[in-house]
Amino acid sequence: MSTAPSPAQSESQRSSTSLRELFLGTLFVLVLLVPKILHLRRNPKSWMLFRLFLALAGASLVIVPVGLGNSYYLSLAGLAMFTGAILLPPAKANTNADDKARELGALVVVNGGRLKLGEAESFAAQLFVGPDHVSVLDSNFQSHLKIPVSEITAARAEESHGRWHVRVNWANKTATFLYRGVFAEHLARVAESTLHGVMRPALPVIPQRRAASA
Repeated sequence: MSTAPSPAQSESQRSSTSLRELFLGTLFVLVLLVPKILHLRRNPKSWMLFRLFLALAGASLVIVPVGLGNSYYLSLAGLAMFTGAILLPPAKANTNADDKARELGALVVVNGGRLKLGEAESFAAQLFVGPDHVSVLDSNFQSHLKIPVSEITAARAEESHGRWHVRVNWANKTATFLYRGVFAEHLARVAESTLHGVMRPALPVIPQRRAASA
């Protein structure tokens, strides 16, 4: 003789099924949102807005079910969201070369060897070459020099005492980028050709003809 489940048992089973489906649906949505959330973290303003939204949504889920006397599962989920918004790390501060190149409007980034400015220590330089400026940055993307392309008069790769360097002249100023190692010549030649690619060619000098004497 079979016994039919009581109404209480049926209600409990339906609640368990609904909660399981809600959990699986939420998990699926989170998996889809993870790449977008990681992308948001690159923008400090967007990341802050996301954390604020998460905190407000979590607080609402904590307060509303308690006031209505509904299931406490939503309150627990809201508490987890609110706590997560507080514990989430701040926006990523790291920047890559592509992001910096877009920020500076650079067309290409090339190895700048090592550069010494004044009495400061030399540093590993990167040349962000754009149509208007050549920005010289260190490995932490801190700017140290900005060379107007229109003022560059020469950019030449040369060898001296077994070392290669690229000498850039502009507006009565000079910067010398030193290259070392097995690929020193190759890197110096690449930097030289890249700079030549954006330099404006000098206008030809047309000799003036003397006016014919009467």
